[in-house]
Amino acid sequence: MKDGVIIKALSGFYYVQTADGILECKARGRFRLDGTSPLVGDRVRCSTDAAGRGRIDGVEQRRNFFIRPAVANIDALIFVAANVNPVTDPFLIDRVSVIAEEADCELILCVNKTDLDPGEELEQIYRAAGYPVILTSAGTGRGVEELRDAIRGKVCAFTGNSGVGKSSLLNRLAPELSLRTAEVSEKLGRGKHTTRHVELFNLGEGTWLADTPGYASFELEMMKIIPKEELAADFRDFRPYEGKCRFPDCAHRKEPGCAVTEAVRAGRIAPSRYRSYERLYELSAQHKSWED
Repeated sequence: MKDGVIIKALSGFYYVQTADGILECKARGRFRLDGTSPLVGDRVRCSTDAAGRGRIDGVEQRRNFFIRPAVANIDALIFVAANVNPVTDPFLIDRVSVIAEEADCELILCVNKTDLDPGEELEQIYRAAGYPVILTSAGTGRGVEELRDAIRGKVCAFTGNSGVGKSSLLNRLAPELSLRTAEVSEKLGRGKHTTRHVELFNLGEGTWLADTPGYASFELEMMKIIPKEELAADFRDFRPYEGKCRFPDCAHRKEPGCAVTEAVRAGRIAPSRYRSYERLYELSAQHKSWED
């Protein structure tokens, strides 16, 4: 029996980093029967048969896991955004910030392509919301060392919409990876999905990076449904106003005496953040608990 970490999953095979090297494995049939599947980042127990073929026999308890990107045991999500070619919809960032809060996972916003557009509005919104923001340019190398310092010793997943430069940034952090990149379509304003699967890369010093497939827009299946009553707790810029509303069960929508909506009107909470909250609240309100 060997212990290891899944560093890649592809076409039904799992590639497990063990003390003896990388072992190609299939998963035991019981994982299919109980509706679960091993994920990249899982700590697993595996064995080999007489022919030397590997098999995953068990998965250790996860710290967290994500539906998309499909990874487990992540310390920090690095959301790579851009304000040009393609422009990142802040709703995508806010949706991922909620996912990270639910998973007790650090979120770092990386505003890339600053050689083309400084991304100052995104920087201001998310610094004010309480998230670390790093301004980068994969083209010039700006911010790469700051990003390297921020992720040192962590298991991190890079995510974001297609074409914002995730793979290019990873190539800057670790040129030996030589990840494939592609130009952004000028007509469509989005990039090609150069990353087709999730894979963990070891940068040394306890740092592991996952490049993940990008996406073009919000997809409901990316996140579990959070009860609407609990959603506000995942917006860290709402927290200073907790308990200050007129009504203890305030939904921060149209109630009089709401401290959150007053903070939005006063400019202390970004309107885009509040619009994302309203949008996610409506999605949560449509979900019925008995449908789970």
